Amino acid sequence: MYIGLDLGTSGLKGILIDDDQFIRAEAIAPLTVSRPRSGWSEQAPADWLAAAEIVFDALSEEGLGAVRAIGLSGQMHGATLLDASDQVLRPSILWNDTRSHAEAATLDADPQFRAITGNIVFPGFTAPKLVWVRNNEPEIFDKVAKVLLPKDFLRLWLTGDHVAEMSDAAGTSWLDTGGRDWSDALLDATELERNQMPRLVEGSAVSGELRPELATRWGLPRGVVVAGGGGDNAASAIGVGVVTAGHAFVSLGTSGVLFAANDGYQPDPETAVHTFCHALPDTWHQMGVILAATDALNWFARIAGKSPEELTGGLGSLRPPGKATFLPYLGGERTPLNDAAIRGAFTGLEHATDTDAATRAVLEGVTFAVRDCRDALAATGTRIDRLLAVGGGSKSDYWLSAVATALGTPVDVPVSGDFGGAFGAARLGLMAATGAGAEVATQPKIDHTIDPDPSLTAAFNAGHARYVAARNAIRGLT
Repeated sequence: MYIGLDLGTSGLKGILIDDDQFIRAEAIAPLTVSRPRSGWSEQAPADWLAAAEIVFDALSEEGLGAVRAIGLSGQMHGATLLDASDQVLRPSILWNDTRSHAEAATLDADPQFRAITGNIVFPGFTAPKLVWVRNNEPEIFDKVAKVLLPKDFLRLWLTGDHVAEMSDAAGTSWLDTGGRDWSDALLDATELERNQMPRLVEGSAVSGELRPELATRWGLPRGVVVAGGGGDNAASAIGVGVVTAGHAFVSLGTSGVLFAANDGYQPDPETAVHTFCHALPDTWHQMGVILAATDALNWFARIAGKSPEELTGGLGSLRPPGKATFLPYLGGERTPLNDAAIRGAFTGLEHATDTDAATRAVLEGVTFAVRDCRDALAATGTRIDRLLAVGGGSKSDYWLSAVATALGTPVDVPVSGDFGGAFGAARLGLMAATGAGAEVATQPKIDHTIDPDPSLTAAFNAGHARYVAARNAIRGLT
């Protein structure tokens, strides 16, 4: 058997799969985010370990004596700072934290960052956070012995080793993404050194072995290997079989992602598209990222006093966008805006705007943000003929109908099951233990396909045009 752990923003999920990739057990431990100031987003790494203990307790009820490997997936970009004794120096600064927007702009103005990493230096990336710490918490910066990404802090606990893998490292702004190695020049530009970085492995490679005391505690055999794993989106791609050029998925999770696999390295940072290493050797991927997808729906649900399921469950068949337009920039935006300061808005509200109309506007706003990502990917030459849908938002056929129609692209909905980051991580564990490759990362069976509604194409084009006009109008106001 193989365990996959996915350290998300809202919880840590663990699954147990067998040799046939059948899920034998799963468990989730919730996590909370601290937002001590506007634009800040932090978690205590100790909470991740406590969540991991809960997940292992639950999975061990199935019996873990046949486990051969553990794979890791997790939220990207988080800055987890350790001293020389591996003690955590401060709460981890998360992917959706925008405090370092000024530092990011300064680094991005240095042409070597885009040239070497193939990406804009976004405020959510790791390197500008370290510059912020240097500028604002120098006593902490001076003690930093290692910088780890969130899932790699879990790995440290599991194995005792400081290791990262390529897909997650590509989101730091320190990686030579084409060369798949740390860039000494970029580290030097942020007053860091290679010895403060973890060792790098490929996602399907062995990164270490489970510590004997943990194996004994939960009944695992000795010699269980821990795979390199992947950043959350790369691991999700492994889970849904998006591993070769031409395959793509849309994820409607806390954030929204449009992800396409590539056989070569094709950066185009001016589009605000992310070009990262994939979790498999000699493979890369591109993705457009929006910072609030189901996060936006959950925000509106709290205001409306209903659950997201209650809001979306009664919407019926797809309708043309109404006058109300929602901009989902609750914490800034990445693709295509690269704007940490922009904030969300409703426009076009009127007396007739009821809860259903506002809910549709929220779904449409996120949908139009995904369309912006598609247009940005297309500008790099990446073509998407059809999409797999994953993430919590994919449970809403209304939402997926809007995505299919707005993008003019069929959306395939997998059979019910977990094909996300934890499943991809377990697959990477299987690869590390057995030497298997991309051939085990097959695509899931499709339950149904949602095709674009040609009768609403013009209406969604017009809705997107209103969305773009509203976005342009509020930039600088919020």
